[in-house]
Amino acid sequence: MGSAMFAALSASAQNQKPNIIIINADDLGYGDISCSGNWSTIKTPNVDRIAREGIRFTNFHATSATSTPSRFSLLTGKYAWRVPGTGVAPGDAAMIVTPAMKTMPEMLQRAGYTTAAVGKWHLGLGSERGKQNWNGEITPALKNLGFDYSFIMAATGDRVPCVYIENARVVNLDPSDPIQVSYSTPFAGEPTGKNNPELLKLHPSHGHDQALINGISRIGYMKGGKSALWIDEQIADRITEKAVKFIEDNSQKPFFLYFATNDIHVPRAPHARFVGKSGMGARGDAILSFDWSVGEILATLEKLGIGDNTLIILTSDNGPVIDDGYRDQAVELLGNHKPWAWMRGGKYSIFEAGTRVPTLARWGKNIRASSVSDAAISQVDLFATLAALTNQKLEKEEAPDSQNQLPALLGKDKKGRAHIIEHAGTHSYTEGEWKYIVPANGAAYSKLTNTEYGNNPEPQLYNIKKDRGEKQNLASKYPERVKELAARMEHYIKEYDK
Repeated sequence: MGSAMFAALSASAQNQKPNIIIINADDLGYGDISCSGNWSTIKTPNVDRIAREGIRFTNFHATSATSTPSRFSLLTGKYAWRVPGTGVAPGDAAMIVTPAMKTMPEMLQRAGYTTAAVGKWHLGLGSERGKQNWNGEITPALKNLGFDYSFIMAATGDRVPCVYIENARVVNLDPSDPIQVSYSTPFAGEPTGKNNPELLKLHPSHGHDQALINGISRIGYMKGGKSALWIDEQIADRITEKAVKFIEDNSQKPFFLYFATNDIHVPRAPHARFVGKSGMGARGDAILSFDWSVGEILATLEKLGIGDNTLIILTSDNGPVIDDGYRDQAVELLGNHKPWAWMRGGKYSIFEAGTRVPTLARWGKNIRASSVSDAAISQVDLFATLAALTNQKLEKEEAPDSQNQLPALLGKDKKGRAHIIEHAGTHSYTEGEWKYIVPANGAAYSKLTNTEYGNNPEPQLYNIKKDRGEKQNLASKYPERVKELAARMEHYIKEYDK
């Protein structure tokens, strides 16, 4: 895109100051949505509507193949692997995105936006692990990161504490029944999945056999807070209700909503109105639940008359996993559905299915309807891209790895960034048709999740244009190419991604 055209685009964006909604799905695979092609055997009409009225990306990547580091990078514009302690967070983790860091919502506050985070958080709370005040005000919290409003789950559905936190306080907590949380020691007299399987309505397949809440056992131990406990089957309804209310309350001024759904992550317990509707068991039904939430957001924007001036970006934190710890028949009922589409691997994997995620964008007439883009974009780029959209100059040390991909996001630039860096135990570096995977001595395969991690003590080189499934390792055939890409990967490990 020429500089004059881009300047005009930026001026137009500044004048319109669109509302911005990022819908970040959890464990949604590239092939899980029906608009991605014939990989999906279930229908996602509301997700498909965004694609039909906007743009679908085929080469859009999360930075990491697991939740916490992926979300860290999206909200900070910085690769999580640059910061120690950004692996998958326990439920009582201290804040991983800290108040000292520059964040996307802070940048958008500077631009005049009212900001909110609703749904799954999984980036820690408080200043010290295990020391959060679950029975009072939790500090620091999301208001210290640039969010004017928050209604969140502290971690994930399979980790305690199983409560909602609104503006740094547990919702509906009875002070006479205080919450206690431990990730090391069970509480005497409290049932667990391991010791009380007769109380379970959903049994674990591996792990997840500690605190027993709502008939489902979790990771970690919890006592008290009975009046505040969520009901798993109602999570989608509750967070969608809060997201919709935030939109309604702020429809007359620019707003930013980070809406992080929980549905497809284990334990999968969709509302009764979705149960049995997909024919694929709980995981398929959870995808239908996610699609419903998307539909509620779209309907709200339409009702308020602000849909055309709202930029919606729908993406996923990482690739899919089928059995991630509960016996919910997701494997047995998968049938011909291919959550990973043509790709190898999945969640936890350095192969493409780990981080190449379904991504769509819609913004009225600013994005051509029913368009498809092969432009290479990373979620780490959303920070700089939204800064450009709102005419914000990035400050020193703000979003250091983020590249402005606004032209690509709007379908004007067909190429995007020059390279993609991914992380899942080891690193990969993709440039054009070539993908290099850094040698690693970790496990190559997980029997528990039936996932190829992609670790190999030898270099791996794939031509992902000709060999989309990463089946033929060409490292021995093209040693100079391996050396070249390895040097570039090493450079970006040491330097920021500019």
